[in-house]
Amino acid sequence: MAEAAPLYDTYSRAPLRFERGEGVWLVTESGERYLDFGAGVAVTSVGHSNPHVVNALKEQADKVWHLSNIYEIPGQERLAKRLTDATFADKVFFTNSGAEALECAIKTARRYQYSKGHPERFHIITFEGAFHGRTLATIAAGGQEKYLEGFGPKAPGFDQVPFGDIEAVRAAVTDATAAILIEPVQGEGGVRPATTEFMKALRQICDEKGLLLILDEVQTGVGRTGKLFAHEWSGITPDIMAVAKGIGGGFPLGACLATAEAASGMKAGTHGSTYGGNPLAMAVGSAVLDIILAEGFLQQVCDVALVFRQGLASLKDRYPDVIEDIRGEGLLLGIKAAIPSAELLQAIRAAHLLGVPAGDNVIRLLPPLVVTAEEAREGLVRIERAAESIRASKVKKTA
Repeated sequence: MAEAAPLYDTYSRAPLRFERGEGVWLVTESGERYLDFGAGVAVTSVGHSNPHVVNALKEQADKVWHLSNIYEIPGQERLAKRLTDATFADKVFFTNSGAEALECAIKTARRYQYSKGHPERFHIITFEGAFHGRTLATIAAGGQEKYLEGFGPKAPGFDQVPFGDIEAVRAAVTDATAAILIEPVQGEGGVRPATTEFMKALRQICDEKGLLLILDEVQTGVGRTGKLFAHEWSGITPDIMAVAKGIGGGFPLGACLATAEAASGMKAGTHGSTYGGNPLAMAVGSAVLDIILAEGFLQQVCDVALVFRQGLASLKDRYPDVIEDIRGEGLLLGIKAAIPSAELLQAIRAAHLLGVPAGDNVIRLLPPLVVTAEEAREGLVRIERAAESIRASKVKKTA
């Protein structure tokens, strides 16, 4: 009898074991090379083993790893200043993950209303298809039954409405509403972008009703859509924003950004983190920003994204029996499959290309932002190879 695995059985893992990474490539223990268009679910923003980031981590590792927030940490001040200089925000709280950044955002919004004399205002309007993390509060915010089942009563204070339905949002606002929380592009929910008109309407509602607009840019931020943050495309700014994934380039790092007004209720003792903002994470985060904020980098992301998007559109036209639609912004793209998406993902993986499953029968393509046009074209070749193999299999079955 096989020995039981010592790990929790919470993941359905692909039978692949990677030993090292190089830019947009991953290499297995047996030496097989895979083009990584999953990037650890939009995390490996500047590629695997990026020399600048590796050097920053090694240099900091020789100095001090952990201090805790009992003391001042200069790296936090430096990285926070860079983030506030580049965004709408005045204040930053560092975390270790996206879920923690969202928890901080939720607490910041509720505490703001409390501090303004409105303790009854703790409800947050969220959207169907959302994914905000795996904590008890963030699964309640996401509202998806498959993540809520079996974990007791849903945490109160989250009111869900259909994604993109502005009248439903207006109808959901009550005297108990504190904020609206949205992903500019739903990632897990099937790579569904919110329109510019919808984002502007949300901003207007918040301004009219005294609500805070919270953006979940955990997956869409740090250059993923071709702007530093996705909300920039719609010309609006939030009051609070959760960031993670790409900001650490693979090192666990998240941040909650807020205006001074929105963060005004978060006084000493109201929130904390043992590891959040540790010196190692701060060194890595700053090194990642060196790359992302370099002149011409985001334009390069847009240029490569256009090549990739056009190529995917061509594949959709040539393989309508396999690919139903192409969605997304920048290098956050989704293939809505015309067959079960698991079959297409398996075929893509067989062509040594890695993607990420999502809702609505979609496969996410999230290459590192350093991907070149040539590497994007190689990815297209492999997707076409996968589509051909599926078509050939169908023909064989009907023969």
